[in-house]
Amino acid sequence: MQITRDLLRVFWDGQIVDRAELGRQTGVARSTVSSIVGGLLTAGLIEEVGTGESTGGRPPQLLRLNSRRGVVLGADLGATHGRLLVADLAGVSLAEGEWPLDMADGPHRVVAWMIDRFEDLLKETGYSEADVYGVALGVPGPVEFSEGWAVAPPIMPGWDKVPLRPLIQEHVDAPVVVDNDVNVMAYGEYWTQWRHRAENLLFVKVGTGIGSGIIASGRVYRGSQGAAGDIGHVALTDHLHVICPCGNRGCLEAVAGGKALTERLVPGRTVRDLVEMAQKGEADVIPALREAGRTIGQVVAGAVNLFNPSVLAIGGGLGVVGDHVITGIKEVVFQRSTVLATRDLRLVPSRLGNRAGVVGAATLAIARAFDSPRVWAQLELG
Repeated sequence: MQITRDLLRVFWDGQIVDRAELGRQTGVARSTVSSIVGGLLTAGLIEEVGTGESTGGRPPQLLRLNSRRGVVLGADLGATHGRLLVADLAGVSLAEGEWPLDMADGPHRVVAWMIDRFEDLLKETGYSEADVYGVALGVPGPVEFSEGWAVAPPIMPGWDKVPLRPLIQEHVDAPVVVDNDVNVMAYGEYWTQWRHRAENLLFVKVGTGIGSGIIASGRVYRGSQGAAGDIGHVALTDHLHVICPCGNRGCLEAVAGGKALTERLVPGRTVRDLVEMAQKGEADVIPALREAGRTIGQVVAGAVNLFNPSVLAIGGGLGVVGDHVITGIKEVVFQRSTVLATRDLRLVPSRLGNRAGVVGAATLAIARAFDSPRVWAQLELG
């Protein structure tokens, strides 16, 4: 099984290769490669796309992933919105949309809402639930990845340790991945934009809350329990008078997150209202965003010293509004981080923007799709 997964992942990377190249990349014997490739072709998971150059004998047959064989479902669930996507097995979006959402409605209502939206999107693509190879979603709170549930999420009342995977699999017979939303964003940004140019990336989300996702040596680094990267609850010693919804004082999120800024600047309004005001360049908002960026930069500078990423990507609803927050972060990071840690550091806005989470979810779903019972059933039939 593992050998087959290794071969499939070569195709998932978008490569068009012959059997000999598959063997070179994976270290698998040629006879084994030929046997597995035969099964993959019969199952329709890969396809032939012509011939390569001959090295003296018969020209080799070139192969690639048959991305039309099925689909994956990706969901980026925020505190106040949900963006959903149906993608083919190469990660290309076939249908997607964004809708208002209230995570406080609880997991059962939100999952039911999500399944209904996915059914609508699947109808647009012409695929059905039977064609789904994997599902992944990011949620705005700490996630114990091995269990697939949120743990004491401050802005998700009623979600604590609710087993989301079986809840979703009541509707979709496919592997399900549940992760923290910033981990999912980081993976989407890395896989689509940086995987051939950088191995280590730190993604910082500035939205309703604040968090970070870590890509180390090309993989999501989650820590022992899945709590790695939770910079939103790092304490700022000069703001200990501010009480965070998590129960602690001085948390970065409670000082410089979108919800905190909205309550301070425009009480009674929403974070989306604040984003719109920033987009219009309203004078009262811009200096506050720049100062929030400096505050965030104090914590991010420490993360840069600790992790030494080659890419620092800033995303989230407020993170990509103009360059106000990013400028503030950059100012402090390059001032407070060591010269060596910042010498080759690329500090950039998220290239995926508000699609980072849903693209990352689809990509994670594809990575897990090769463990799908549907894949192995097709191979056995082949």
